[in-house]
Amino acid sequence: MKILITGATGLIGSALCKLLFETHELVVLTRDINKSKNLLPSSVAAIDNLEDINFDDLDAVINLAGEPIADKRWSAQQKQKIFQSRLSITEEIVKKINASDDPPKVFISGSAIGFYGRQPAENVITESYSSTYPEFSHQLCKQWEELALQAQCPDVRVCLLRTGIVLSNQGGALNKMLPPFKLGLGGRMASGKQMMSWIHIDDMVNAILFLLEDQESQGAFNLTAPEPVSNSAFTDILAKTLKRPALFPMPEFVLKLLFGEMSDLLIYGQNVIPEKLEQQGFAFKHRNLNTALNDILN
Repeated sequence: MKILITGATGLIGSALCKLLFETHELVVLTRDINKSKNLLPSSVAAIDNLEDINFDDLDAVINLAGEPIADKRWSAQQKQKIFQSRLSITEEIVKKINASDDPPKVFISGSAIGFYGRQPAENVITESYSSTYPEFSHQLCKQWEELALQAQCPDVRVCLLRTGIVLSNQGGALNKMLPPFKLGLGGRMASGKQMMSWIHIDDMVNAILFLLEDQESQGAFNLTAPEPVSNSAFTDILAKTLKRPALFPMPEFVLKLLFGEMSDLLIYGQNVIPEKLEQQGFAFKHRNLNTALNDILN
């Protein structure tokens, strides 16, 4: 296939390019062509403007672009940046697909389990769950998904990636957790009861490949491992994998002082399972956290 990928230099995008480049023709949209050339396989073509590609020539579009949501405090300006970095590129792509005479057969677009908002640990959340909590992450994902779905028509199927916490040794959430845990200074966050719905990077990119190829797949998919855990359990398993103690909990008030409203991502969680992916026949390589962290860290 000829595939356009946005957000290709990010954690998921770069791993995806390494999976796909040998069997597919990849074009990446990037703000920094030199960075993409240094980071991605040499056969990957880079463009910095959507006008440089004819959508009639594309078989698929994978849209992963967006300002990282957990890198900075959520000032009004940062919230606007997080929104715009996702919505503007998605809107441009949808317009190009809708104006195409021979559009790409599939449009895979990013989202996150933040779509559901904060949820009690006992609520098991599948893709059909409708009691969403109307906070910032929900509003962001809802608008992002609604925009992407405007490309859906008999010729184009749209898949939405409601992504959990992606575990990798190349960056992301785990990279931020490791320094204190390696020093024996890690611990549970807030109550520790909040659920963490995670996914190994290999399962993440293999699931995207599965959705790319499976012509029956459309709509929203939870990209999370089948066995989410509480923050306390995550803390214990990570400490055990690193052979370190985890004696220093981070109280809720400290998280709020440090991160402001963005601390909501750490204090609250969702118990999300990938019902649709498994029903479609996708097989997870890393179903439980022990094996996933062992694979990544050892």
